[in-house]
Amino acid sequence: MKIAPDELQLLAGFVHDRSGIVLDSSKAYLLESRLAPLVREKNIASYRDLYTHALRDAELANRIIDAISTNETSFFRDQRPFELLKFKILPDIIDALSSRPGPAGKSLNIWSAACSTGQEVYTIAVTLHELLGSAISQYRIKIIGTDIADSAIVQSSRGVYSQFEIGRGFPQNLLRKYFVADGTNWRVRDELRAMTFFRKINLLEPFGSLGKFDIVFCRNVAIYFSQPNRKSLFERIAAQLNPHGALIIGSTESLFGVTDRYLRREYHNSVFYSLK
Repeated sequence: MKIAPDELQLLAGFVHDRSGIVLDSSKAYLLESRLAPLVREKNIASYRDLYTHALRDAELANRIIDAISTNETSFFRDQRPFELLKFKILPDIIDALSSRPGPAGKSLNIWSAACSTGQEVYTIAVTLHELLGSAISQYRIKIIGTDIADSAIVQSSRGVYSQFEIGRGFPQNLLRKYFVADGTNWRVRDELRAMTFFRKINLLEPFGSLGKFDIVFCRNVAIYFSQPNRKSLFERIAAQLNPHGALIIGSTESLFGVTDRYLRREYHNSVFYSLK
């Protein structure tokens, strides 16, 4: 079923209001491919009727946002951010924490915003284990993954991945160290799950209740936002960063012209941001 221009405008406005994702006329194929299964399942006659139903059906509205916001992800995606994390950001932050007295010096809080189905969160956990080794038990580590999609939070929390998902990026020499076989799938080991928490969060809405963070990953989500929403997002993230904190965004993203709250920093051709 083809989506008409007026239907695209209605649904694009619906998605933008609820998620911040901007969809223009070039994204008609995306709406058709992602929403056609819902139209068939609900036996709805048109995309306009889908929109009308979603206005009064919260569950359907959530499923539309789930369908549109589900993004490509994999373990160790793009690789460089995790090398940056392991060899630069974490050592610097651990040094900074060591100067803080008492229990605060052994707490490390990390946020993966728009974590999709959780691969980024578990990659961060593996990176911490590989860096700290047995010394990891000396730290109170909390890695929070958030996403707007209910289905993504469910899979992230389960921590179970197919052979295909594991095969896309997870180092085979580390597989049995951090996963256990679960039928034909692989389940994250308890020591990783104990470090991780998942919550549904809409990045357009306040997220101050999450607390303060030493490191924030916010990769490849703001590219779908309007300029005002992008500015608002990164300035609100700045308010959640500890003074020594680091922000990692997508390799094709930049904060130039978005906000002046951060300093751009480089390490071995990789970029991250700290607070001014």
